[in-house]
Amino acid sequence: MIGVLASEAEHPVVREFFELFKTPWEFYRGDSQYEVLICSDLRLPNNSAKLVLVYGAEQQSFDQQKGIELHSERSNTVLSYKGSRIPIYGSCLTFESTGLQTLLHESTQRAAALEIASNEQKFVRIGFDLFQEIRHLLTRGQPLAQACIPALELHITVVRDLILSCGIALFEIPPVPAGFSFIVCLTHDVDHPGIKNHKFDHTMFGFLYRAFIASLIDLCRGRKSLKHVAINWMAAFSLPLVHLGLAKDFWIQFDRYVDIEKGLASTFFVMPRKADPGQGRDGPAPSKRAARYDVSEIADQIDRLLSARCEIGLHGIDAWRDETKGRAELEQIQRVTGAAELGVRMHWLFFDEQSPAMLEKVGFSYDSTIGYNETVGYRAGTTQAFKPLGVERILELPMHVMDTALFYPAYLNLSPKEARAVVAPLIENAARFGGVLTVNWHDRSIAPERLWDDVYVRVLEDLKGKQAWFATANQAVSWFRKRRAAMIESATFAGDAASAKVSLSQNDDDLPGLKVRLYKAALGQTSSCGRAEQKDGAFVDVVCNNSGEIQIAL
Repeated sequence: MIGVLASEAEHPVVREFFELFKTPWEFYRGDSQYEVLICSDLRLPNNSAKLVLVYGAEQQSFDQQKGIELHSERSNTVLSYKGSRIPIYGSCLTFESTGLQTLLHESTQRAAALEIASNEQKFVRIGFDLFQEIRHLLTRGQPLAQACIPALELHITVVRDLILSCGIALFEIPPVPAGFSFIVCLTHDVDHPGIKNHKFDHTMFGFLYRAFIASLIDLCRGRKSLKHVAINWMAAFSLPLVHLGLAKDFWIQFDRYVDIEKGLASTFFVMPRKADPGQGRDGPAPSKRAARYDVSEIADQIDRLLSARCEIGLHGIDAWRDETKGRAELEQIQRVTGAAELGVRMHWLFFDEQSPAMLEKVGFSYDSTIGYNETVGYRAGTTQAFKPLGVERILELPMHVMDTALFYPAYLNLSPKEARAVVAPLIENAARFGGVLTVNWHDRSIAPERLWDDVYVRVLEDLKGKQAWFATANQAVSWFRKRRAAMIESATFAGDAASAKVSLSQNDDDLPGLKVRLYKAALGQTSSCGRAEQKDGAFVDVVCNNSGEIQIAL
């Protein structure tokens, strides 16, 4: 059992941290004994824990007692850990010692963690405040320069590794569905379901420029093929016929997405109404933010998507900031879909720190706005769906990959080959840490003039090769709720056996099961409530479908 001593203000952050690092823990009680004590408070009580992790970026009485020499590093530094980079957004201390050579300040190469043995205890002094870092990630998020770093998952990894290195076995419910390696959410923001909706506006003229001129420039630069240029020119020349109803509207691509995904679950976020740009932080949003369609105008396409078992969510306008308007937007989508529960992603990713509470008041079951317009990666530093601070129920399904970030000249401006290479590490991180990889490919991105369908198809092939579970956004969030409701009530280790008492909520859904993971090199294993599988000696996974006791022979 892990005991945690933190200031009362940090208790909500601590609770959320241990929903993501799901292992037995409790807030420190003086009458209890712990194998591990994590302390981020200035006071360190007398205790008998085998391992004590002392976090903090200020000098503590512990430092004076142990004669530790400190160096204060400037904020926004980066630590290196076993080949990974961990950004620290608050203050950071380093120590005048050889320290733990696996956790180093990247610039000075001084130790950011110091190990001290005392009698039967091991102390590790770590020079930053863990829970302040988690708070920063879940509220303010990461800047573009650190977008590619799953910082929160790496903080979990450091804590886990320190525990295991001390010879303490660890039970955990990992963010990995039984039978799969991680979760994939394919999502599509429906901004332009038909070029016929655009007449002599910036969108139409932008299309003509990109189809005729930009395509030719890309051909000369080797970024587009002659075939793509021909497709774009033919589409541009057919535009008058499209407006006259004599040619197919080449921006209506719903059926083609269903065909490309071939039964893989996906989610489409649709706009509630036309001609409303909504509000920005400082007044009315630019007029070009307004949709040129109303959800009722694509009701037939939505019916076909629902028949193909796709999910429909709201691509919100003002729901992020206005409860009354948000409820009206939700009800407009519900009238067309008949859905009892609805998720949301805000148009142009408009959001602020009050938005989660606002969206929860409106009645959304999840949000999927947290991500980047300009790049790909981990705005909240995590591969997992999480509960934003200050809310009761709504979960955030972070967005990791958006097509426009990959290809827009103002953003990453990548070639198809480069884009696939940029996405590859995110796929590898999902396989390493579990959790979910959320991809956003806009409705018209597989149509002229973008023609980003080849890259999308290849990314799907890469994902299918990783044994991922393809889920709608609602299914993924529901699975994370299922994991959050599960609990390892107790864990014991005696002789050659380990056991854990697991409590699960009712398992009457069609979602994959949970795993209970024992981090301890073990060769044999049995289980009373699930099937066990060996994982290369580092840990053992037991598929757990019912409440009960898991026993693993070591």
